[in-house]
Amino acid sequence: MKQNIHFILPVVLILTHFGSCDISNEHNSSADPIHINRFDKDLYQLITLDTPELQEQIVRDYPDMLKVIELGVLWIHDIENPDFFDRLVNYYSEPALNQLYQDALKKFEIIETMETSLSAGFHFLRTCFPTMQIPAVYMHVSGLQNNVLVDDSLLSISIDKYMGADYPLYNEFFYDYQLHKMNPDCIVPDYLKAWISSEYEFTGNARVFLERMIHEGKIMYIIHQALPKVPPEILLGYRSDEYQWCKQNEKMLWNTIIERKHLYTPDAATTARYFSDIPSVFISDEAPGNLGTWIGWQIVDKYMNRTNSSVEDLMKNTDYQEILTQSRYKP
Repeated sequence: MKQNIHFILPVVLILTHFGSCDISNEHNSSADPIHINRFDKDLYQLITLDTPELQEQIVRDYPDMLKVIELGVLWIHDIENPDFFDRLVNYYSEPALNQLYQDALKKFEIIETMETSLSAGFHFLRTCFPTMQIPAVYMHVSGLQNNVLVDDSLLSISIDKYMGADYPLYNEFFYDYQLHKMNPDCIVPDYLKAWISSEYEFTGNARVFLERMIHEGKIMYIIHQALPKVPPEILLGYRSDEYQWCKQNEKMLWNTIIERKHLYTPDAATTARYFSDIPSVFISDEAPGNLGTWIGWQIVDKYMNRTNSSVEDLMKNTDYQEILTQSRYKP
């Protein structure tokens, strides 16, 4: 059993608490290529020196990120409080977290390749969704909390969640099945997934497997189209053998879903099991987690090949049964 500590494990936290952001200085949402703003580096300088001048500078340069950190990491709601910076510095000065912060800055000192890949991904989204706003993109350190923080025009990744599966500290807090998604290769896909998910939030019935399966499959399909060079197992957070298991057992998996009447029965607990990262032992001892997303992706891929629908029309189509029917999915 892993240690019970204050770190939490959500992948994405979408923040809507403080409304629209002032993007006049901090955001450059029409920029091409994408530049990742290194809030992580500038905040660490404040943590290390903690001078009034640096406080003023970070408030001036990163007003929106401070609000996001306030809500998404420190879980407080009063950035005007005179104790705010004391609490901020104290949080990040905890020895284990401070060491993690230093390791993360060292790990991600150079990010040009990541920016190039992210630029290509957002270029694809711009092409498919001409009216989609492109966010200002950042990096931060959360203390092993949410992987991604999203606001209406801001997107930030917690780089301390992507140190690599062999990073020693992870063994104290995470299970093996969680470590597959904690590698640098997952950063760009997670950026895109978080933004697409925030722009196209799930509006179906979360208790019905079919509806959530198709929605998650749509998102995975788009990410794969945006990042075609990224292996599909990386997009899913699988090992290669887990991905191969899905391919080899696709027919068995689909037949099991149908035979157990899981596709349409509105059962929240059963549906949730198909989207958990925990290995799907209720299907097979060898099955990986998140099988609902994988099979949804297969259905959407076949639907798009058969209908030649545009990506934008795909996301607008919330008739989940129609998508399944027109896909003629039958592994």
